[in-house]
Amino acid sequence: MEKLQEILKKEKYKKIKFKVTKTQHLLIKAKINGVKGDFILDTGASNSCIGFESVAFFQLHAQDSKTKASGAGATGMLTQSAGNNKVQLGVWKAKVDLVIFDLSHVNEALVQHKTKAVHGIIGADILLKGKAIIDYYNHCLYLQ
Repeated sequence: MEKLQEILKKEKYKKIKFKVTKTQHLLIKAKINGVKGDFILDTGASNSCIGFESVAFFQLHAQDSKTKASGAGATGMLTQSAGNNKVQLGVWKAKVDLVIFDLSHVNEALVQHKTKAVHGIIGADILLKGKAIIDYYNHCLYLQ
């Protein structure tokens, strides 16, 4: 049988490496509107998100939203949205709407565990759009 990488390459999947942090989070590099950042790859997050403090950094055009965000340890958080952003992971690219909310509780927890803070979260919206396959053993994300 062929190796997973060879099969996925034939199916035009793009390979993106990630790292596993001390806290067991999957850390992945991404570009938003051409700007590099650090993100948690989170299959449990319904949407990809950016912290309020990174709006200007990624050149986002934020708009108020009536949607409330919930996450590990927090509920009912105010959000904003930013539509039609250029997202790039490795060589894979797509236009994506992003949710903007307060990620300070996430970053405080990471810093307390001596792990690097992140700019945001890559969630299920991108993973579904890219028909994602995650190879945990080899620390690779594949997107089509």
